[in-house]
Amino acid sequence: MKTFFHHFSWSLIVSLIALVIALVYGGWAAVALCVILGLMEISLSFDNAVVNARVLEKMSEFWQKIFLTIGILIAVVGMRLIMPLILVSATTGLSFGEVITLALQKGDPATVGTYGHYLHDAHPQIAAFGGMFLLMLFLDFIFEERDITWLSWLEKPLARVGKLDSLSYVVALAALLGGAAIAEDASVVLVAGVLGLITYVLVNGLGSLFEGSDAAEAVSDTTRGGASTLAVLTGRAAFFSFLYLEVLDASFSFDGVIGAFAITADPIIILLGLGLIGAMFVRSLTIFLVRQGTLNDYIYLDHGAHWAIGALAGILLLSIGFEIPEIVTGLIGVFLICAAFLSSVLANRRESAETQVKAPELVDSP
Repeated sequence: MKTFFHHFSWSLIVSLIALVIALVYGGWAAVALCVILGLMEISLSFDNAVVNARVLEKMSEFWQKIFLTIGILIAVVGMRLIMPLILVSATTGLSFGEVITLALQKGDPATVGTYGHYLHDAHPQIAAFGGMFLLMLFLDFIFEERDITWLSWLEKPLARVGKLDSLSYVVALAALLGGAAIAEDASVVLVAGVLGLITYVLVNGLGSLFEGSDAAEAVSDTTRGGASTLAVLTGRAAFFSFLYLEVLDASFSFDGVIGAFAITADPIIILLGLGLIGAMFVRSLTIFLVRQGTLNDYIYLDHGAHWAIGALAGILLLSIGFEIPEIVTGLIGVFLICAAFLSSVLANRRESAETQVKAPELVDSP
């Protein structure tokens, strides 16, 4: 319990402040909406936290603090408030000021000409961009050979097939063509999807490039007895890893923002619920996973998170032409994460039992 409050104290404080603001702003109804939105964001973004933790554990303490300060500001204000406004302005031709005025107006978000309606109309571009970015992340993970596999019956064959050069791009572009085929405006979807692919290649590629060239210090990874070493990224490598995390967060957050309009059209409530409550808890959860070495202790969590990301990418591309409830997206992600966690627990128990069986044999041997 002490460890929990140590890592989540700021999230709890900020959440309390957000709920007080919601109470003053719109009464108990606004408080209830904020709680619902916060829980929705946490459930949708748990896989995001796991992947973030895997990247963040490679970064220096300085850049981890940047992620918690500047990064949270970008996540809360930039991705969940300003970016949707920019998207509506770009897709409608309205000025930024007009969009802000529109967003602050009360009314049914489904009504033609409202902020929620315009944002919903921009969903195909958002889904194509985010879907392609997340799909490439999933494919690059699943097509790589690994010593540890979770769904071995599937992951090992995929890793062997993944030896084919550029297979990730072939699969991703084929998926994009499928998304464009069910879209009302195929050209818009294709452009947004290609931009998502380009963004992934640039951010991920530049991070890998500078990871080898920048100075990095080796530190002991004591979470597993200090047997391995972990290179701590600094300088340009850490910067591009940070940028990668922010783009990844954007890919997750856009879908959540659009889904939030099924609950409320008030951008202030959305900011308080998704941003101050949901995003803060996801950030704290990411740091908790890093500090506690959870990904090393529960070895299949990483796999479960990437399968959840692959499922989300597929759902985003399908949502270009079909309405898919947010509850479906959230439940699939939670199910895969929980399944990976339980598999990790069982694997740890088997390993512990095998160790106990072998221990007497070692003692009795001459």
